[in-house]
Amino acid sequence: MRHPNAAAGLSAPPETAHMQAMPDTAAKRPVGRALLRGFVGRCPDCGRGKMFYRYLKVCDACEACGHDLDQYPSDDGPAYFTILIVGHLVVAPLLVLSFIWRASLWVVVPGTVIPLAIITLLALPRIKGAVVGLLYAFRITRDDGFLHTADSAE
Repeated sequence: MRHPNAAAGLSAPPETAHMQAMPDTAAKRPVGRALLRGFVGRCPDCGRGKMFYRYLKVCDACEACGHDLDQYPSDDGPAYFTILIVGHLVVAPLLVLSFIWRASLWVVVPGTVIPLAIITLLALPRIKGAVVGLLYAFRITRDDGFLHTADSAE
């Protein structure tokens, strides 16, 4: 097929891309592996060192490989994901069960709040580890804070 400019005596534009693709110099970081390593509380880089030195306190650096773990800003994300997951997997099915609506309040409240608290407290460090692993895989660090519009709002 002839280019429309050829009829007017003009040359056709070259068939090349406007810009060359930027080379991907950074090594790939598998998302699934980083998520799994973080979920079990290990360094997302090597999988050997501990991620936490307390319940939810991330180590400054991995004791095995020296990777800077404190650079990943998990902030409030793990708490939101924990509420979302526990709410959908535990609270929603409880509302469907008929004993919740017929039993005494003195039975229902401790019978639901105590297990919910335990499940939440067990899930929170695992979800935080997975979020840190995800941030590692996508190379999102505290230095990327300028990308957040809420941080620059006055």
